[in-house]
Amino acid sequence: MVSQAETLFKKSDSNMKHYIETRHEKFVTDFQTIVNIDSSSDNKDGIEKVARFFEDRFRNIGLDTEISFLGKNKVPCLYAEHKQENKPFDIMFLGHMDTVFPTGEVEKRPFSIKGNKAFGPGVCDMKGGLLVVLHVLETLKHEGILDSLSVCVAFNGDEETGSNASKEWIMSTAKKSLRTFVFEPCRPGYRFVLQRKGGGWFHVIVKGQEAHAGADPEKGINAVVELAHKIVEINKLNQNNTETSAQVTVVTGGDKVNIIPNRAEASVDVRILKIEEKERIETFFKTLTEHPYLKGSEITIQGSIKRPPMEPGDATYKLWELIRSTGKKIGLPMEWISTGGCSDGNYTSATGTPTIDGMGIVGANSHRADEYAALDSIDNMVLLVSQVCRAIGEENELRR
Repeated sequence: MVSQAETLFKKSDSNMKHYIETRHEKFVTDFQTIVNIDSSSDNKDGIEKVARFFEDRFRNIGLDTEISFLGKNKVPCLYAEHKQENKPFDIMFLGHMDTVFPTGEVEKRPFSIKGNKAFGPGVCDMKGGLLVVLHVLETLKHEGILDSLSVCVAFNGDEETGSNASKEWIMSTAKKSLRTFVFEPCRPGYRFVLQRKGGGWFHVIVKGQEAHAGADPEKGINAVVELAHKIVEINKLNQNNTETSAQVTVVTGGDKVNIIPNRAEASVDVRILKIEEKERIETFFKTLTEHPYLKGSEITIQGSIKRPPMEPGDATYKLWELIRSTGKKIGLPMEWISTGGCSDGNYTSATGTPTIDGMGIVGANSHRADEYAALDSIDNMVLLVSQVCRAIGEENELRR
């Protein structure tokens, strides 16, 4: 005898696909609304406005919602859940509401469409992804599937600055979840992200002694020269097979051309593929202070590896196979990649929660004025994630 639940999940895929297609223009209208809200990481009012937009829509489909203001800077973060009692969350939907673009950017280049591409501040990184989450949940509600799932949504407002206020909140939520989907942009060609490098920043400060560069340079200690030697040592971190990268990105030093500089500084961006590299890198920077090239130089190091790498395990690959096979059924050319960029998926993965990233709208050129989202990927991504969720819900029903 076929149960009511089994009958529910045997509805044809075409019904769901048709419903999503009828809402395409609604998605585009929503897209224009939230892209045209300035929400740089330092614009708390703008971030809260984005949060309020989603809060209203999540409440309309029956989710319990809460907006919190985290950390000393009171970063707006949105949480929503559809919880089944005494069960972990089947899925955590993770995204960020902040962008890298300053307040006023929307006035310069508001949401626009050219051909198959949508443009505007944060259009793919990651306001398009936030809308995929919303429209997936609205689809699941319409199809009667949401009640078979326990889900939570976590949208933070400080990802672009390192998620300092929201990191613990994200990780604690991931620990209560069986799997996490991160809605950073899907790469062109439907390439998803299963592996990301972790990383951090280090700041090297050298204190020397100023002196007249022509009359008595021997009385000085050239901080720039000392820093130059340290930069050479740092660059050697790239000369191994660990796939660790250490890039000196900002250097300052000296004041006037005829004065031996008494201070020089360098910022270093470090990325690691394996968590084992964290100790080696941090030890390297600690010992960098111990052997100055110029006698009398004082070297200070600040920083650490703050974001752990996102390393896929067996459970992640199993989850990927569900996503890949679902995408293949609807005709998408599914692949996964590894990238040097970080996301909040690094934090959820570090808790042991299987994490798949790049679940948002297809797009490219993040953090640039020519950032775009591919409009023909909207229905595909909403359908893909909805069907994956349906498969998880169906499995839940069959276990009952």
